[in-house]
Amino acid sequence: MCPAENRLSFVVYMLIGEAEHWWICMKSIMEGWDELVTWESFRGKFLSEYFPDSVKYAKEVEFLQLTQGSKFVTEYAEKFKHLSHFYTLPLDEEWRCCKFENRLRSDIRLMVVPLSIKDLAALVEKARVMENMKREVEGQRPQQPQQPQRIGGPSGSKPRHEERRRPYDRPHHQSQGSKSFPPQ
Repeated sequence: MCPAENRLSFVVYMLIGEAEHWWICMKSIMEGWDELVTWESFRGKFLSEYFPDSVKYAKEVEFLQLTQGSKFVTEYAEKFKHLSHFYTLPLDEEWRCCKFENRLRSDIRLMVVPLSIKDLAALVEKARVMENMKREVEGQRPQQPQQPQRIGGPSGSKPRHEERRRPYDRPHHQSQGSKSFPPQ
């Protein structure tokens, strides 16, 4: 909201420590080369010094790989909005909504996608409301005791150790001889 003619003065006033010393040196170098000291020249030099391309690209990749995961919708939305500034291609509102929806947790995405919301602020709010409703419903659901898993046949009985066979063992045949072979 700062007027263009006041931006440089305002930013320089806010610099402290190493950044302030960097600017004092950079300004004297620029003046020595008869280079104009403007907001645009300051901004370009500052970003190349403190925010190199490698960091910008890493942030862009982070944005492209961002998912909600275990974060609340509000946390995910804040991170999404912050990292979207680093995306180098132009973003329209519909694309942002689609990207945001696709990386929501599936339980929330199932509730939000059918609404076809094309405004990111409205989409974030609806996802947040759905998340809260889901938590309320899950909090009201009575906890059912865990049923022990049944092992064995339909009766649930567990076979005795000597009755168990390995999958590669031959079936036991009752025979009178020592070995029984199939008839030829």
